[in-house]
Amino acid sequence: MDAATTWGGVRMDDHRRHFLAATLADLKSQLAARGSMLLEVTGAPEVVLPALMDAVGAGAIHCESIAAPEEMAQIAVLRSAGIVVETCWQSSLLAPTDLPFQAAQMPDVFTSFRQAIERAKVVPALPLPVPPRVPACPDISDIDAALLHRSGLLPITHDPRSSFPYDLAAFAGGETAAAAHLVRYFGQELAHTYKQTRNGLAGTDYSSKFSPWLASGALSARSACAALRQFEATQGANDSTYWLWFELMWRDYFRLLHLKYGRRLYLAQGLSQAPPPSHNGRRFQRWCIGETGEPLVDAGMRELAATGYLSNRLRQVVASFLIYDLGCDWRAGAAWFESQLLDYDVCSNQGNWLYAAGRGTDPRGGRRFNPQKQTQDHDPTGVYRALWAASRIA
Repeated sequence: MDAATTWGGVRMDDHRRHFLAATLADLKSQLAARGSMLLEVTGAPEVVLPALMDAVGAGAIHCESIAAPEEMAQIAVLRSAGIVVETCWQSSLLAPTDLPFQAAQMPDVFTSFRQAIERAKVVPALPLPVPPRVPACPDISDIDAALLHRSGLLPITHDPRSSFPYDLAAFAGGETAAAAHLVRYFGQELAHTYKQTRNGLAGTDYSSKFSPWLASGALSARSACAALRQFEATQGANDSTYWLWFELMWRDYFRLLHLKYGRRLYLAQGLSQAPPPSHNGRRFQRWCIGETGEPLVDAGMRELAATGYLSNRLRQVVASFLIYDLGCDWRAGAAWFESQLLDYDVCSNQGNWLYAAGRGTDPRGGRRFNPQKQTQDHDPTGVYRALWAASRIA
């Protein structure tokens, strides 16, 4: 968790640490209410998990199937040591077996992918009910105390400018807050205006804000979709409610793209035949701290570092600026987002950066955003730039 990336930053900064700690605290409380407990251990999986298995007499490890290189490598190491590892694909809205194509034959272009699913009228499964009881945890008296870990909440400073104020109960980590957020979001008319407001830059209501809970597993895509369909059934569907489905499709697309291409998505050239990208370490560092000289980009990078969150529009703008204006390696940007984002998700993060760099499946071969045009379109009066102009990151 604390390991540095190849680009010099930590893998997880304090914002996501705090959010994860709150998520685990909520999970611990819910397990206790159902007759079980949460045991946290720290260390390399290939070291701590076999030791934990021995201590509790377990015969196998059950975990989520994540088609990303590091996660797959960890499972391979455990299996090579003779440990039984049973994986379960679980985080997408649509199960791979329900799709009108095999993962290896999925359309590369997102529009073709989405249209094939819609033509086949694939319906997502409903979320499973919460079990009233969970099996009790086995005896843990033989566990080496050095393995045990308490994630405790980190001290944080409230920033009233945050668009996802995770220090407040309504935006805290965990399923309790996620479920309450679904009720709040669909209890208003926000879903009916999502398409018009989704490119906003500041505030808690311009977008759905589902992503931090989706990324941590506190909210499932099926639960979000079920709440959306219930809203449409009672309040009516429109272009905006369709666009929420559209965004869930993008999330599934990047997950299934990992099943098809795996490690190739992490190569410097990605899926393309392009030469390795250039990089400038000094420019990259100026980008990280929000001192590139481009006001909208700098404001966005300051917000990201100060709060762990950034609007989708600005994520595209700052990524484009790093790649096309500063001439830096897209993988460095992906690593910085991994470090900083509350809602970091390995598949979506990698897929989006590869897409932006034109080394993935974008039929247009990359998306360069003109920062001046983006400023005029999305911050014409300078409100957002002024909001973050005073913030300087050490």
